[in-house]
Amino acid sequence: MTTSVEAPPQVTQHKPRPTTPPTASRARTAARLRTAIYAVIGTAVSIAFVVPVAWSFLRSLQPGSQIAAPSSEQSFDNLTFENYTGLIANIGAGSYIWNSLAIALGAAVFSVIITTLAAYALVNFPFKGSNIAFALILLTMMVPFQAILTPLFLEMNALGLTDSLAGIIVFHITFNLPFGVFLMRNSFAQIPREVVEAARIDGAGPLRILLSVLRPMIVPGAVTVFLFAFLGGWGDFLGALTFLTKQELFTLPVAVQNLASGAFGVVNHGYVIAGAVLLMLPCIILYAAVQRYYVRGLVAGAVKG
Repeated sequence: MTTSVEAPPQVTQHKPRPTTPPTASRARTAARLRTAIYAVIGTAVSIAFVVPVAWSFLRSLQPGSQIAAPSSEQSFDNLTFENYTGLIANIGAGSYIWNSLAIALGAAVFSVIITTLAAYALVNFPFKGSNIAFALILLTMMVPFQAILTPLFLEMNALGLTDSLAGIIVFHITFNLPFGVFLMRNSFAQIPREVVEAARIDGAGPLRILLSVLRPMIVPGAVTVFLFAFLGGWGDFLGALTFLTKQELFTLPVAVQNLASGAFGVVNHGYVIAGAVLLMLPCIILYAAVQRYYVRGLVAGAVKG
């Protein structure tokens, strides 16, 4: 008869759970608190910007008689796009929008091209006195065009550039160049010299280096210059009012001001607020579309420049 010997029960030893150091716990708590504060402040700031835009858009959908009166819940029952259709059909806002768009796009595209070439030359092909030339370019940023408006008008009139969309484009390009050259020079300066030297050893010429090698690295700076130039041309009022006298060449800001002052007859508040919304929408859409490039372009060369 065989007797089975039972094995003694195994005792499992539980390892003590590692305790979190107090400093790490406090650090995580502080990080969560900073995130919560950032979220609250960001939400509040976003609401402060979004609410006026949304309110303006809702008011633009009301008839002009209701816009001039105090708002109520009943005034938002019949929202239509009559103000926008009337603005285009009765006032001819389509031509004003086209004029503003042509000026903004022309100034933005040519500003990017000219500032990119100028900054590329200053960084990669330095010459004697290039730093002085760059300093003189920056010096012109301190002179607002309002201070030289009279001699500027006389010069443009002598060149036959008044009452011309091309003249307004040249005007905006001129005043976009200093900031654009400064920004693009920082974008080129942050690129390691070894990249350019390697491309030259491979036999690439200056234009090939710019278009094929450096172009992807300077996109944020170019987009930032484009955005600034576009917004300046799209929303410009004083320049268009000064250099344009023919009504068919007026831009949208000038047309909206004429609507508000009664130059087209009785002031229609619906048309005025609809025109203001049309002025805001392209700026908001464009900024939202290129925001990530815009931020990277502004900080380009912040460390190395």
